[in-house]
Amino acid sequence: MSDFPTLMNFSIYLLIFLYGIVIGSFLNVLICRIPRKESVVHVRSHCEACGYQLRWFDMIPLFSYIFLGGRCRKCKQTISIQHPLVEGLNGVLYLVVFWRYGLCVETLLFCLLGSALLALSVIDFKTYEIPVGFQYFIGVLGVVRVLCDITNWQEYVIGFFAVSAVLAILYYASRGAAIGGGDVKLMAVCGLLLGWKLIIVAFLVGCILGSVIHLLRMRISGENHVLAMGPYLSAGVMLAVLWGQWFLNWYISFLGL
Repeated sequence: MSDFPTLMNFSIYLLIFLYGIVIGSFLNVLICRIPRKESVVHVRSHCEACGYQLRWFDMIPLFSYIFLGGRCRKCKQTISIQHPLVEGLNGVLYLVVFWRYGLCVETLLFCLLGSALLALSVIDFKTYEIPVGFQYFIGVLGVVRVLCDITNWQEYVIGFFAVSAVLAILYYASRGAAIGGGDVKLMAVCGLLLGWKLIIVAFLVGCILGSVIHLLRMRISGENHVLAMGPYLSAGVMLAVLWGQWFLNWYISFLGL
């Protein structure tokens, strides 16, 4: 009987991981089709090389890629490593969010947020554009968060403007040269979901990650100076979701406030 709670916990985490990789499989559909303006509903999944329509056993998240050796069943063309990476990363992300928050509304909201940020990051990395649909989706999550914590609604409304207002001024002053309009909107809707304290932490972390990693990429691989900020801001948001409050508490105690 003493092993029952442990088995129960393992089953819950396994279920959450499986749910995460299934959603990750759908994210790959969005990543591939949205930039090409293809329908994500009416077009059946197919091999991008030969057009072979995938069967259900070709689309089992992670496992189909492993069993097929990373190649199309029909034409044997190599399948992009992006597919298992996105699926696996989304599954791990769901596990970490659940580990951090437990079974609650915030876990659902932050898991969905992580999925949206993951998909838009890959798209932005490839195209330097953040599809507006993701911003609307995160905005809806933000509204739900406000309604669930209505007594603290001011914190979330201020969060909507805390970073985005400054970035909007920078955007219009530089005519889009310093920051992208999609980044401004992303920080607005994420601020509505996180509140003003965490969105400031998220922005600072994202800027640090973007500066360090992109400089390394320019040095090592000869990457050009054009920077897609979406992936780095998204990473900052998720790090703030997971450990931002801990950082704030440490900082306040460090200052002796």
